[in-house]
Amino acid sequence: MHRPLTPDTARDVLAPALRDVRAVVFDTDGVITDSARVHAAAWKTAFDAFLRAHPPDDPDRRRPFDERDDYLRHVDGRSRLDGAAAFLAARGIEASPETVRAVAADKERLFTERLREHGVDAYPGTVRLVQALRAAGVPRAAASASRHAGEVLRRAGVLDLFDVLVDGGEAARLGLAGKPEPDLFLEAVRRLGVPADRAAVVEDALAGVEAGRRGGFALVVGVDRAAGTDTGARLLRHGADIVVHDLGELCAGGAPK
Repeated sequence: MHRPLTPDTARDVLAPALRDVRAVVFDTDGVITDSARVHAAAWKTAFDAFLRAHPPDDPDRRRPFDERDDYLRHVDGRSRLDGAAAFLAARGIEASPETVRAVAADKERLFTERLREHGVDAYPGTVRLVQALRAAGVPRAAASASRHAGEVLRRAGVLDLFDVLVDGGEAARLGLAGKPEPDLFLEAVRRLGVPADRAAVVEDALAGVEAGRRGGFALVVGVDRAAGTDTGARLLRHGADIVVHDLGELCAGGAPK
């Protein structure tokens, strides 16, 4: 007969690295849900169209947007405007604010269409970890630079697993600086009532783990779903304390189902 978890026994399910933290902040895209692939595909369509219409002088900089490397380096974890500006600058394009807004708006349209047509799923390992944290009485926040974070979590059926959501709309309303500044994560733990040095951040973006480090969080977990030869090392260099391929790894014995 399966015994229900108590807060004490639920903490035993958590990996040792998480047993002393009093709150956990999760990035959304690529950490909670597989929506990062939808973002990357939308960025590729928008950027490739722009590069065809406005090819850089240097032929090497005309190459198509890479959904893994370019996504991680330039746009993952950042707001749409910051991501568009960063990628165009990396290709040597001196884009006006109007151009940056136009590319970002194109990406926004494409993402919205794909999200509503195909939806997204939550990663099972993440759901198990969040359920274990909830059973242990550890407050949980979702934080994202995307204005669509609430819709994404709702469509994936996991919005109610989090006590707090701070999304791109809230960040804009409050004037929070984008990643790699820690403002978004600090606002999330402020709402949970836990100081950053007693909380953990979980991120898959280079800018995100750097934000966690700058914010003074007790633990910064990097998620390397790309499983590339250097992705994990790059997450560690940018501020992650540990790197996992799936968040189910942070549940000892597999976590509650």
